[in-house]
Amino acid sequence: MKNWDEQLDLLIRARAPLIWIRSNEEERLEALLEKVAERLKPRRIATWDYIDGLKGVINSEGLGARQPMAVLQWLQKLDSNSPTILLLKDFHRFCEDAGIARMLKNLSGQLRQQPHTIILCSGSWSSTNDLDEALTVLDLPLPKEKELRTLLSNIAKATGQTLEQNVLEELSHACSGLSEIRVRQVAARALAQRGKIGREDLIEILEEKRQSIAKSEVLEYCATKSTTDDIGGLDALKAWLDQRHQAFSDEARKFGLPLPRGVLLVGPQGTGKSLTAKAIAHSWSMPLLRLDVGRLFAGLVGASEARTRETIQRAEAMAPCVLWIDEIDKGFGGDARSDGGTSQRVLANVLTWMAEKNSAVFVVATANGVERLPGELLRKGRFDEIFMLELPSAQERISILKLHVRQRRPHLNLPLNTVLDRTEGFSGAELEQTVIEAMHLAFAERRELQETDLILAASQLVPLSRTAKEQLNSLKEWASSGRARPASLKVNESINLF
Repeated sequence: MKNWDEQLDLLIRARAPLIWIRSNEEERLEALLEKVAERLKPRRIATWDYIDGLKGVINSEGLGARQPMAVLQWLQKLDSNSPTILLLKDFHRFCEDAGIARMLKNLSGQLRQQPHTIILCSGSWSSTNDLDEALTVLDLPLPKEKELRTLLSNIAKATGQTLEQNVLEELSHACSGLSEIRVRQVAARALAQRGKIGREDLIEILEEKRQSIAKSEVLEYCATKSTTDDIGGLDALKAWLDQRHQAFSDEARKFGLPLPRGVLLVGPQGTGKSLTAKAIAHSWSMPLLRLDVGRLFAGLVGASEARTRETIQRAEAMAPCVLWIDEIDKGFGGDARSDGGTSQRVLANVLTWMAEKNSAVFVVATANGVERLPGELLRKGRFDEIFMLELPSAQERISILKLHVRQRRPHLNLPLNTVLDRTEGFSGAELEQTVIEAMHLAFAERRELQETDLILAASQLVPLSRTAKEQLNSLKEWASSGRARPASLKVNESINLF
């Protein structure tokens, strides 16, 4: 597969008339195009924006300022002896104009016979159907580590500093996934504070990544202190996760293992799916990003797909990280006919990324049911594994009850056998609520928590296993057919995954 530079060179040499480069990094793109022009001499690079007009062409400086049609007319009349790559900034804002759209369409035919190329730079845009045939789309990837090393090294040299090789490697690895302008912002803050850049800036780099997430309408950066010790039961899932954590190491790469893709957690509400996602991130010392699937679906045509691409890019900017897609069945389980197929296109983008990604983004998707999940999401290769989190067994219930009592009243050692008999069919969340309700009863009488409080609290709670019995039985039947692995070990079963 050709790299980005080779792809762009080929498109220009093949006289692709209109190229849309999806990126907001105008300065970086302009620098890259100057290198392209150098490689493809005698081509030259010219730029245009609405305020300053044309730049880079002698005797035509400022032409077309506040007149987008004028710069297109200039290119239309340009002699073929002066082959030009014209970078139009923010030009997508004018493409809805009928005259501009018509002119671009006319030019797209003429430029196939001439050595000129129009490049539109924009991060998000829904092109008109009239331009679809003439438009070639190319995504500008985020800077690779080699580019980042060069950038950081040049910044250090400009301040009279020489970075040690190991520090340079560490910083460039940490900056992976940030745009060039954000790397420069981190460096500028470091220079303002200490007059140099160094290992101390790793915290600033992580903060810059957090800021990047904060500006997203779709992703949420979740701080978590939960660990796998906060989860009662689910021993088979915990053992599997420990294996996958090891697969992120360099040793695993040398062994030939690919980076883990992710896991789908299916089960009734309150069985610990969300807690597991939080515990994975904290135990693996990775940032946790929560994806709100509902916010992916914007109102404008094409905007949802653009948000999806942006979300994936932001997630990869935080790698290694855990991407938590909460209640994925609600986001992608609707009728595609009701939204013009938008949900299906967004899902297709997400699935393609999940299958082909090479970044250290571990996807944790949770679902309360499977009846609405599309079949392609459950296919092998999307996730490393699908786990079914059932209602806790008697052994797990006693573990969960002890956990919540110990967290709140660590000095108590209550007998729980009677409570255990009264909580059959309770989920982990319902068991936690039982302990909290029992504590309310005790505190109201200003005394210590007792077993009778737990028994009374359990008797007052109606569990989901009774109110949604049919739904839970259907989910259990689906999992028992071999489509998902049980997250809990069977009674008297030891952990043996090999």
